[in-house]
Amino acid sequence: MNTLGTMEELPLDYRKTLEDEHLAPLWPMLRDVLPHDAPRALTRPCLWAYQRIRPLLLRAGELTPVAKAERRVLVLCDPGRGAGAMQATSVIYCGLQLLLPGEVAPAHRHTPSAARIVVEGEGAYTVVEGEKCPMLPGDLILTPGGTWHDHGHEGATPVVWLDALDLPLFVYLEGSYAKERALQTPDDRPDASQVEYTAAGLLPARPPESAVPRYPLLRYPWQRTRRALQQAGASLPNGQPVELDYVNPETGGSCLPTLGFTAVMLPPDKRLRTPKRSSSAVFHVVEGEGQSTVNGEHFAWHAADTFSAPAFADIEHEASAEPAFLVRIHDAPLQQKLGFYEERTS
Repeated sequence: MNTLGTMEELPLDYRKTLEDEHLAPLWPMLRDVLPHDAPRALTRPCLWAYQRIRPLLLRAGELTPVAKAERRVLVLCDPGRGAGAMQATSVIYCGLQLLLPGEVAPAHRHTPSAARIVVEGEGAYTVVEGEKCPMLPGDLILTPGGTWHDHGHEGATPVVWLDALDLPLFVYLEGSYAKERALQTPDDRPDASQVEYTAAGLLPARPPESAVPRYPLLRYPWQRTRRALQQAGASLPNGQPVELDYVNPETGGSCLPTLGFTAVMLPPDKRLRTPKRSSSAVFHVVEGEGQSTVNGEHFAWHAADTFSAPAFADIEHEASAEPAFLVRIHDAPLQQKLGFYEERTS
């Protein structure tokens, strides 16, 4: 029961004096910022259907050259925050980026960390600190905060990927900015996913004094992730989902400081309820189709679709006749660092 005093109970002249002195009484606002039991999420669940977005993205390619846009992106805007919101959830920014054949997106670096999940097309690449990472459908590619990166396209058809950044956090902290420079000259070698980190449990041998890269693995090939999900699922009881976290292979920690990425395989024709997590999430469908209910809102999804879930959301998933593969983008690593990550089963 709320027994706190209200703003209306205070005399008007007192409220005006507080306002003039740039003050405010806490007690009428206390439950807005410290509600009982669980936070009040501003984020609203939303489904972004790729087949409806794709024509708009291609139209953007006709209207705006990449040289003028720097990054040609349609932002996924949380309906709980209104039109133009640069947030899919409180901490997670997502956008669909288009690169056309022959185009190059200029080199820059920025304080927020980013990752890309390739949605469609082949022939594009991302260069991160000189390491050239091929971009194939389903691949997860990191551009951690402060790293130089640019994109190019040597293929014949459009390439689209989903960007995920912790941009809202840096904007809130007033720490978001970028720098630009000339395109990088890629190293003349395959990326680390093809050389140093090709099998679980095996790391490059280094002299004791050698420094381990902070972000040793920048590209997580989808086909390798998909096989790992299938192999893990083969040993689980029938009907259970499989979840594998993308991690830093040298530390076992999250691959980015504040955002986590979890590959998910949903078995067919099984309605699955997930724990209520304190982290918000954006789900991207890599393969398959099915349906999900998020806080009572029903979404039917297909490959390349994306949908969101706020903190402590009540979520149920069901894949259709075949297994479905998704990537869950979430802010659990940030919450764990702050010491308040939580899961509830009811």
